[in-house]
Amino acid sequence: MTAVSMVGREAERQELLLRWSGPRSGGRPDVVLITGAAGIGKSRLAASAVAAFSPAPAVVLSGAARLHSPAPYDWLAAVLSGRDTHDLPVPAGGLAWLAQDPHAPNERYAPEALLRLAVRTVRALVGTGPAVLVVEDLHALDPASLNLIGELATAPGLPALLLVTSRLPDSADSPELVARTLARLSGAPGAIRQHLPPLGTAEIAGIIAQVHGDVPAQLAAAVRERTGGNPYWLVELLAATAGRDAAALLREPLPGHLRTAATPEPADLTAREQEVLGCLAAGMSNKQMARELDISIRTVAVHVSNLLRKTGSASRTEAALWAVRRG
Repeated sequence: MTAVSMVGREAERQELLLRWSGPRSGGRPDVVLITGAAGIGKSRLAASAVAAFSPAPAVVLSGAARLHSPAPYDWLAAVLSGRDTHDLPVPAGGLAWLAQDPHAPNERYAPEALLRLAVRTVRALVGTGPAVLVVEDLHALDPASLNLIGELATAPGLPALLLVTSRLPDSADSPELVARTLARLSGAPGAIRQHLPPLGTAEIAGIIAQVHGDVPAQLAAAVRERTGGNPYWLVELLAATAGRDAAALLREPLPGHLRTAATPEPADLTAREQEVLGCLAAGMSNKQMARELDISIRTVAVHVSNLLRKTGSASRTEAALWAVRRG
């Protein structure tokens, strides 16, 4: 199948390009936070913007939680992986801990000391900049990495743009820590927060047109309903129907790994869970739901957790979409 280009995110991309080319934010890093559901295009938007930055950044440091269970400072360990670190002004023992070296010395560092070494390491890598620090999937990072990213966002004299992608806290292993970090980043002076919504019918039609040419609006609308406006799901569906006409996008069963997310089977919900699900679909917070249903916030949290499990959803947003799809 022909590779499809990014559609529907040009306004966000231009905002990132303007932030990079504009004046710095008073001696501290510029912060850009891109949030959204899995597959919504966060990483693709970030990569497209960094590739188009002018002037090109002198340094790009990119890291994410690795496939194994996150260990302390996983973001920085990913940045350091395969990089020559001999000239960094950081004690070798501390650097070994930060890089998750299996042969790190037995000497341990206090958490505060290790955090200071982590910030010093990033400063040394950035040098005089300008640099881009790319943090992929913040929601999956370990607590030490979350703390480091928060420190970098307010580090004086660091000539960098901190570009972070994340799902919402509900899909994180540590929702409270992720929520606190997202709030800390959003509160940085001049921070930009972009939340990527599902694509609209016209944007879905634009992606389909790259493979099949212009298609009827009704077909594009039906495909949007099948995929929830998720560009990743659409590209997967296009790949599964490669070589056939556009109508196959409606006939072909969704790829197995998308079927549960896009067209879930009915869940066995209690009457109270159905009420909570309706509140989720209405966009209510836990506090609002507690008032609406006359139950405690803690009870709401339990119901929401059960709903995510029963509907196969990774976040409140996905559960709300599940509710809309099931009527």
